[in-house]
Amino acid sequence: MLFDKLKLKKIKGDASFRSFYRKKTNNKKSIIVWATKEKEKNLLIYDAINKLLIKNKILAPKIYNENYKKNFIEIEDFGDDTIFNLLRRKGSRKINLYKKSIDLLNKIQKIKQNKIINFKGKNYKISIYDNNLLFKETKLFSDWYAKKYISKKKISSFNLQINKQIKFLLSNLKFKNDIFVHRDFHVSNLMKYKKQLAIIDTQDALIGNRAYDLASLIDDVRFKSRKKFKDNIYNYYLKLNKKNIDNVILLNDFKILSVLRNMKIIGTFTRLATRDKKKKYLKLIPYAWKLIEFRINNNKLFNGLKKTLDHNFSKKIRKLK
Repeated sequence: MLFDKLKLKKIKGDASFRSFYRKKTNNKKSIIVWATKEKEKNLLIYDAINKLLIKNKILAPKIYNENYKKNFIEIEDFGDDTIFNLLRRKGSRKINLYKKSIDLLNKIQKIKQNKIINFKGKNYKISIYDNNLLFKETKLFSDWYAKKYISKKKISSFNLQINKQIKFLLSNLKFKNDIFVHRDFHVSNLMKYKKQLAIIDTQDALIGNRAYDLASLIDDVRFKSRKKFKDNIYNYYLKLNKKNIDNVILLNDFKILSVLRNMKIIGTFTRLATRDKKKKYLKLIPYAWKLIEFRINNNKLFNGLKKTLDHNFSKKIRKLK
């Protein structure tokens, strides 16, 4: 492979179809992003979104070189200090790291632009994160996870029930789809670089509901936190936006999107293990279940969903103690 000849060091990747290599020449470091599957999204759109963020004074990887024909781009290297890594260090001020993450989210949500010129000289417009797409994503739960535990005889009936509940919850969302949404705004995609917070993995960004990224950060399967901690972070976001956000509406949308996102995550992680042989994410599924239960318990809005889930998935299946 081309990268072997350049003596690049392969570094840890993510759940996408991309590969990452660290390049070091004359004390200058950069990252090579290589992709053949979903090439447009993982290279062309990724850089376009980064350009838009940089234009709005958000720290995202700059592009140094591109060779789209040979399936790679060369971008800025932010090092290895993800917020997730920093949280695991002894003595880390977890609440401060999360508050800084909220500060960054607040800054990102002020972006009004939805168009940018990509490195091919063409205009890229960010799409809308509408209910149809949210429904399709949440359905990954039944498409990949549920069918592993529900018999063929019962799966059609289950799908009708769960789809009805998903559509009901989506119909109860209140905010407009008018905010820049990263879609994977969590501690593994936030990095400390030169005393600032930077963001990576931006290629899936859409224009959607302001509560989505907030739910991604607070109810993240990668980092377990107590209710008090979650409430503190949520209230900090609310404090920053108290002049223009109704807390009743925010909390409503936050809970709905947290539940639907974690259902999607369970389906996505099952698909990664089944289809792509990436099994390391399976260990996160029990906590995704806990997050779903945490948000749906004692909330009438989720009565139908709770009944459907409780009827079909035992605590043993969910691996809950």
